[in-house]
Formats: sequence, structure tokens, C-alpha cells
Amino acid sequence: MTKTFVLAAVMAVATATAGAQQVTGTVDSHLAAAKAAAGAQFTALEGRVCESALPAPAPAGRGGGGGGRQAGPPPASQWHVEPAKVFDNLYFVGMTDWSAWALTTSQGIIVIDTIFDYSVEDEVVNGLKKLGLNPADIKYALVSHAHTDHIGGAKYLQDHFGARVVMSKEDWDVSDRTIPERIRPKRDIEVRDGDKLTLGDTTITMYVTPGHTPGTISSIYQVKDRGTAHTVATWGGTTIQGGKPETFLSYIASAERYREIVRKSGADIVLSNHTAYDNTHANIAKLATRKPTDRNPFVVGSAAILRYITTAEECAKAGYVATTKLAASTSR
Repeated sequence: MTKTFVLAAVMAVATATAGAQQVTGTVDSHLAAAKAAAGAQFTALEGRVCESALPAPAPAGRGGGGGGRQAGPPPASQWHVEPAKVFDNLYFVGMTDWSAWALTTSQGIIVIDTIFDYSVEDEVVNGLKKLGLNPADIKYALVSHAHTDHIGGAKYLQDHFGARVVMSKEDWDVSDRTIPERIRPKRDIEVRDGDKLTLGDTTITMYVTPGHTPGTISSIYQVKDRGTAHTVATWGGTTIQGGKPETFLSYIASAERYREIVRKSGADIVLSNHTAYDNTHANIAKLATRKPTDRNPFVVGSAAILRYITTAEECAKAGYVATTKLAASTSR
């Protein structure tokens, strides 16, 4: 793995400060811009990200509290789906709502996001076997960010197959603070902004895009479809959490920067780690009836990917305006 040492934290502060000067308009204007960018293609993305960005309304009264979480993992009937071959060298091995991707190379497999500790064996390990692949060939597990729905299975892959776990330093720190020890992988490869992960004939370029978490990784890499090369963009963390102005500004700055990276890369595929945002299951269903002359439904084109990122960014801008307006009104 080659290293490109960049002062990512300093850059993030600088770009976030610049972003503060660029956030104009109203909450409604940014929500309208997000809806326009999403169109009919990315409605789930627009709905969920904008919902996460806006301050939650105050409760009407005191309720009786939540019902509590069920003990143990949910039954497989609630989350299991069958694996699928999506491109010549990329396979879906995720769940109903969460994605994991297996990228095959000339020297082994890179798993991109590892879903939950309770589902990784069923979906990733057994999924690879169903696809005719050998889970012992997993060499790396690239974790986009340190939330349990993406890092949860990493320790299993590390312990059972010796997979190297790849994550940003910032999110390794998050993992140390928040992930239960029983499912927390041993600290391994720390990604810096612009680092490249190369295995055999395949390279993933990784960018630190803070906002969803302090060190969310968004990536660019190539796949092939019936022998033709295509470029994938993955926006590594989607919703906006925490509701602080600086979080919104960091997210906005990351989106603006990554959109330019995507533009220069010529990416024509956008993949998410949540199945609704990129229409994973609908696209897989289309692949099942794809004719020889049909385009792969995951190939959406550069303009669509730029709209995808703009959708998320406009939601963040709406959240920033709403949050700062609320803070101003409550401080009077």
C-alpha cells in the first residue's frame, strides 16, 4: 500500500472555513435544490439525508419512553438477501439495507465494508462461496467508517482469514472509543488522504471526506463489465449526524471536493454502502433479465453521480442554515 502524506486535518479546517462563507440561501431553497438534483433517481438519498440534516421537531409531550432493543441480533429473515455478481470483478455480498462489496483482483479479494458482526459470515463468507469464490482469498477489508453497520464484521474477517483492515486514522480513533471490544478489529492500516490500496491488478484511491464521521473514506476504483472498463465512485458516509455547524461545514467541504475528484476521474458508477441510496436491489433485479445489448443498470454516467453528491451537499446546506438560524434565535 503506497502512502501519500497529506495534512488532511488542516485541509479540512481550511475548507470548512471557506465553506462557511459560501452557504447562502434559505432552508427551503436548499431543500428544493436537493430535490431537483435527486430527480426521480435518488429520492431515497434525498429523503434520508435531508431528514438527518434538519433539526428534529420538539416532542409534543412527555412520552413513556422507547420500547427497548430486542436481545440479540434480528432474525435472518429480516436482513438476508442472496449475493449477486454485478460486474466482471465486483460482487454484492450485503444485506437488505446495508451493502458490502467484494472486489476481485489477480491476487485476491478486497471486501469494501463488512456489515454487522452477526451477518458477515452469512452474507460475505457464505455469499462468496455461493458465487464460486473463496473467502480465504480475502486480503483486505476496507471500512468506509467506524459505525457498527460497516465495521461490525471486520474483526471476523481479520480473525478468520487474516484480512488486513483498512480505515482512516480518525475513524480508528472513533472505533477505539465506540466499538465494543468483542467486535472491534485490531488497529491495522491507517489511511491518509489520497492513499492508494493496490492488490494485484487493481488499485483503490481513497480520500478522507469528513462529515458523516471524522474520517469517512470515499473511494475511486475501476471495474469491468463484459470486458469494458468503468470507474466507480463511492461516497463513504451519507447521513449527517450530530447537528453541529462545524459538522455541516465539514460535510459540505468534503462533498464539494469529492465532486471535483469524481469529475476528474470520469467515474460513471456510483455505489453506496446503503442499498436504497444507489438503488442496489432494483439494479440487481434488472441484471437478472439483462440482454446482451443492454447497458449495466449500475452504469449511470458522470452527470448522475455529480447530482448524487450535490443532493447530499444541498441537504447539508439546508441543515447548516436551519441549525445556525435556530442557534441564533435561542441565544436571544
